[in-house]
Formats: sequence, structure tokens, C-alpha cells
Amino acid sequence: MTFPPVTPTTTTQLAGRSARPLYMGPRIKRLRRELGLTQQAMAADLEISPSYVALMERNQRPVTADLLLRLARTYQLDISELAADDGADYNRRLTEVLRDPIFAGIDMPALEVADLATSFPGMSEALLRLYGAYTREQAALADRQAELGAGLPDPVAEARRFLAAHRNHFPTLEASAENLAAAIAREGDGAAWLQRTHGIRTRFLPPYVMMGSIRRFDRHNRQLLLDEGLYPATRAFQIALQIVWHECRTQITEIARAMGDEQEEGAARTAVHLVKRALASYTAGAILMPYDRFARVVEERAYDIEAVARVFGTSFEQTAHRFTTLGRPSGPNGSAHVPFFFIRVDGAGNVSKRLDGAGFPFAAHGGGCPLWSVHQVFATPLQVVTQWLELPDGQRFFSIARTVEAGGGGYNRPRAIRAVALACAADHAPRLAYAQGLNPRSVPATPIGITCRLCHRPDCVARALPPIGRDIMPDDTSRSATPLGLAEG
Repeated sequence: MTFPPVTPTTTTQLAGRSARPLYMGPRIKRLRRELGLTQQAMAADLEISPSYVALMERNQRPVTADLLLRLARTYQLDISELAADDGADYNRRLTEVLRDPIFAGIDMPALEVADLATSFPGMSEALLRLYGAYTREQAALADRQAELGAGLPDPVAEARRFLAAHRNHFPTLEASAENLAAAIAREGDGAAWLQRTHGIRTRFLPPYVMMGSIRRFDRHNRQLLLDEGLYPATRAFQIALQIVWHECRTQITEIARAMGDEQEEGAARTAVHLVKRALASYTAGAILMPYDRFARVVEERAYDIEAVARVFGTSFEQTAHRFTTLGRPSGPNGSAHVPFFFIRVDGAGNVSKRLDGAGFPFAAHGGGCPLWSVHQVFATPLQVVTQWLELPDGQRFFSIARTVEAGGGGYNRPRAIRAVALACAADHAPRLAYAQGLNPRSVPATPIGITCRLCHRPDCVARALPPIGRDIMPDDTSRSATPLGLAEG
């Protein structure tokens, strides 16, 4: 067994560490066993007593810089690797895990946690892996329970999983959209491009003629018919969508083919059609907001959704959606753009659109957390509401939410009010206009959960259901401020 020799650089590093005691008992013991030595044999090699070796292995004596150098010279060790301080990393990760409310009520002093991380790295790693497996199984169990309740395949969930697997970024469609945007700009607008390239005339007609449609393509007369009551941003998007179906249908079909054969019956076929529709909308948005220019403007405007929307003449929702597609590493100094999670919900909490590029843990079934402002912005229409969020495991996110409107266009015409939200990891928030100058780790955050079934916070006033594995506390003599008192789990 050979090791790299000690170097002058390593000696300098050790001298810098001599100011504080270094306990590395488990590593000394592991090294001794790997070398096949007894405590007496190691003591003889290092010219110390066997009892001192035993005390070091039990972390009852520190390892001095002089002794570290002896270890390096005697056994030809890479001493910088031997003396690496993994305990600090394990301590940080264990501390984050132990913040989960499921551990509430257990007395675990910080000193004991630090001792576990430093003295027992193997046990620390085992606990971290066990907790990771626990959280994954809890999420899977919640999803399985909801799916068993429905009893049917979910094509919407399948389509969302497909988009998430690609991180909502499709380079070939982006390239086609860039070329189309340039060609359209030379003609003036999308309607002019359709007329010149395909001989298609664009007409705006009243609602009673459109018969409930906002866009219809008349193949026989080569006309694109649009509801004249559409907002300008929606008009432009619908024209772009028609261009996509003429120019990019083959590309979209090829990408969607990974979902399966669209000739299949039932849910599988529906999932393929949903993916194709999503890809067409993706490409239409890319035509209106070409990638390179959009990415540059986004950085210049510090991710201010309304400011960016004014530049491109797009709606708040269209622009926010486009934020999630910036998957190319071309931010400042070649860094990646801020990854976002996007969601759209109605007043009843139904999710009609969800795109994940930020690793935001959202339950596929069972509803979200009512403490998240995306469910509260209906009380303040059209106002941007920002919020710092903290999950039970200590993860922090920053959220931007606002209501959007669809339909309408006249008195008594049906309209839908929904809320959209973008969320990014808290560490990215200072890059946004909404959070510049704020420290993401010290600013107060709203404690939320993924869903009630997965949240073990005992004092949540918004709780609707008990978490999995916890019973409601039977108590007829008092009533807590929270809706459900949870028994110790």
C-alpha cells in the first residue's frame, strides 16, 4: 500500500492548523487497521505509548501537528487528505436534517451533533442516506396514495414529467425559432410573414362569428381567423402558434415521439398530444422572445418580469413562462441563468401548468401549501407579491407571484382569473430586481410545507390533514390554536 509523500505545502498547512486541537480518532483507527497494525506496533513506529494511541482513537487526546508529520513520514501518507476536515460538512448536513419537525421534542445539543459528525463519519453518512431514502419514500407514498384514489393513468402528469426530464429546454426548437424570428422581423410582423410565405390572410372577427374559438385556421380559404377581442400579446402569440404548426410540426412530432406512438389509444395518446401542444407553445414563445436577445434583456433588467415584458410586448405569464426555458449556460461571465420553477393555479388550488427548472419539491398530488403567496394573491389582483419560503428541511426559495387573466374581452364574456408564480433557490435571489441587497440566509422566511401529508410542522395554523405516520392527538379537555393537534410520532 503506497501513498504520496508529504510536501512542503502540506507542512505549511499543518503549521496553520496547530493553533487548534485536531481530533481524528476514527481515521487513525481506520488507518491502523488498513495497515494491519496493532496499537502497540503503531505506538512503536511513532515512538509514543500504546495508551496514547488508544486515547487518540477514542478522541480523548488531540493529534498534534508534530504527530501528523510523524504519521506522514512513517507511513508515506498524503497527510492533507488524512487531516481533511469532513466533520464540518457532516455537521452542517446533519444540522439541516435535524431541523425537520419530525425530530421536534428530541434533545440533541449542537455539541453532540458535532461530536457525532467528527468522531463517527461512517455513522453520519449512514444517517444522511437513511433520511434521504425516507424523504423520497414519503413523497412516493403520498403520490401513490393519490394515484390509487384516482385509479386511472394521468396523461397530464406524464406530459409534465417529459418536459421536466428535458428541463423545459429544447435546443433544436430554439434554433428554429431564432431563424423564424429573424425572418418575421424582416417582413414586419407575423401576419405579414404568413401572407408572404404561405399565402395565409389573417382576419380579426367578432366573438359571435368565432363561435367560442379564439383562433381557427380556415384551410379552404387560406385564412387565419382570430377573435378581435384578444389582447395584443395574445394576438401575437396565436399568430406565432400558427407559424409554428406550419414550420416546425415535423420537429415537434420527432421530439414527442419519445413519449410513445400517438396512434395508441387512451391516456398514452393524450399524453403525446399534450406534449406536442406544449412544444408548439414553447416554440411560439421563443419566436416572440428569441433566446439570445431575451437572455440579454433578462440579465440587463435583473429578471424584472414586467420590465422584460414591456420590451417584447408580451404578457406577464408569457414572459414568466419564458424565464423557465433559459437552460443554456450563457449568463454573466458564462454562468448559467437563474433556474426557475413555474406554476399556475386557480382560486381552488387546481394546478393547470407546472414547469420545474429549479428543483422545487412540489407534490404531484394532494394540493400545495396555503401559506405560499401564490394561493393568496387573488386578494390583490395584478400586484406582484414576493415571498421568502423555507421548507421543513431548511431549504429556502424566493417566490414571485401575481394574478393573470384569460378570456373576457367584453361585458358578460367568461373570464378566468389565475395566479402564476416563479420560484428560485434563495441563493439566486440577490440577482433579481425583487431581492437585490438582501441576504437570503438571514431575511425572515415563511415556513411552508410541500403538502400537508408530507409536512410535520406541529404548530401550523393552516394544516388541513395530518402528516403520514402521525395520528391526531385525542384531547377532549382542551383545544390548541392549530386545527389538528398531532400525537407524538
